[in-house]
Amino acid sequence: MTNKSHTGADIADWRPEDNDFWESTGKRIAYRNLWISIPALLCGFAVWGMWGIITVQMLNLGFPFSQAELFTLTAIAGIAGATMRIPASFLIRLAGGRNTIFLTTAMLLAPAIGTGIVLQHKDWPLWAFQLMALWSGVGGGNFASSMSNISTFFPKRLQGTGLGLNAGLGNFGVTTMQVVIPLVMTMGLLGSFGGEPMTLVKDSGWIFGKIPAGTSTWIQNAGFAWVLSLVPLSILCWFGMNNLKTISPATGNPIVAFAKITYLYTLAFVPSILMLYLYLPPPTGLGLLNMWVAIPLDIVLALLVMKIAAFGPMKEGVAKQFAIFGNKHTWSMTILYIVTFGSFIGFSMALPLSMKVIFGVSHVPDAAGVMQHTASNPNAPAVLAFAWIGPFVGALIRPVGGWVSDKVGGSIVTQWVSAAMVLASVAVGYVMMQAYQSATPEQYFLPFMLLFIVLFAASGIGNGSTFRTIGVIFDRQQAGPVLGWTSAVAAYGAFIAPVVIGQQIKAGTPQAAMYGFAVFYALCLLLNWWFYLRANAEIKNP
Repeated sequence: MTNKSHTGADIADWRPEDNDFWESTGKRIAYRNLWISIPALLCGFAVWGMWGIITVQMLNLGFPFSQAELFTLTAIAGIAGATMRIPASFLIRLAGGRNTIFLTTAMLLAPAIGTGIVLQHKDWPLWAFQLMALWSGVGGGNFASSMSNISTFFPKRLQGTGLGLNAGLGNFGVTTMQVVIPLVMTMGLLGSFGGEPMTLVKDSGWIFGKIPAGTSTWIQNAGFAWVLSLVPLSILCWFGMNNLKTISPATGNPIVAFAKITYLYTLAFVPSILMLYLYLPPPTGLGLLNMWVAIPLDIVLALLVMKIAAFGPMKEGVAKQFAIFGNKHTWSMTILYIVTFGSFIGFSMALPLSMKVIFGVSHVPDAAGVMQHTASNPNAPAVLAFAWIGPFVGALIRPVGGWVSDKVGGSIVTQWVSAAMVLASVAVGYVMMQAYQSATPEQYFLPFMLLFIVLFAASGIGNGSTFRTIGVIFDRQQAGPVLGWTSAVAAYGAFIAPVVIGQQIKAGTPQAAMYGFAVFYALCLLLNWWFYLRANAEIKNP
């Protein structure tokens, strides 16, 4: 059956659980929205995660910032993206899928262009770079709205597959960014419009190996390159996607919908900026808060701002979304998704700079026997040639996690993933300790990389299994907001991992960070068993 309710941008009749409707009408529409959603989400991940690579190149170019200050850039991008996901998880109901994905994709142009501008000025103050890292958080927020949107198009039996494809291929934004940025930095991509190159003071690299010091590089292309894909993608979102009126009945006209999105996204920056000001050390902030206080405070403030600031029809929509917090499974799945996606995005953000610091330096004792970590290691691996491999594996395998979970159940897959991550974390922590105490750390690089590939693969499979579980546990109205909420909290891994690993490297004990993660994974293994796998579980192996 084809009628006016299935044509145009707004679709009034949507029944994916009706097999006849799905086969005749729904499947075609759902997959068209999915295939447009994936590259848009990919660009969101790329813009959000680009500071993990940019900071490595800033170090190679001799930007006048310490390693600790460079780690704050990836952390700021991480926490901004995580906070943006909280309002983003509510946007589909309030503004419609097509309206939301179009505008949030177009919004990425601002941090992409802005980052390209500031990177041309080595002498600019740290806060200018921190501001761009904060603005890049828009790309992180897009995941919550994208997943909330796609979940509404597919029947329950295909939730693992649909969400796995969207998230898994969307996660390739991390890998794409880690391959594309080192490549575009080797060329004058935009000619005279792209600015002048800078000269490397340390060896750099790309996927084909080292680039020696003294070579010209265009670091600004790390931002500018995304403009070439974001403009056509935004147009494609507008003309190819749909709003489902069964999910978003009161979006208003597009201008009204855009105003809602902009309003809520702008509000999300308020708690992020306040929290970062209280957390970051002087001169950027006050340095008053511990990270473990700052993150819950940021989440609570973001929710409070949304609750207070919503008005008119938005108030009712937000109130309906808040109903998810009364369900205990919202909280159990939030913790389990931290294990999987929190690890994936956290390691993606922290790994490049960590590799540079651990393996790019020879760690030798001085005359008094105190370990020094200052001498450049001439045999160091080219970080940018290897950093992309782990995220590539994690993103590639995510749809497999959703597909296998559709066959055997999501929770049993999550259980095996958690066990693998406990073992791999302990092992990689031990290898990091050995490398950080060695004058020739490069000899530990191969086991380090292989173990991190195991971690990324396990987290990728778990990303698919946990999202499949959410799609089964929750009804169609709540599944989208729960997906958005869990992804928002898990995204704080992009803040936690760079901070924790950076702090432990500075303290000379990088293994402590990985041992701590292993303890958390072990506790979550028990939680998953208690809620979903034990004999008397309320919901068995969803």
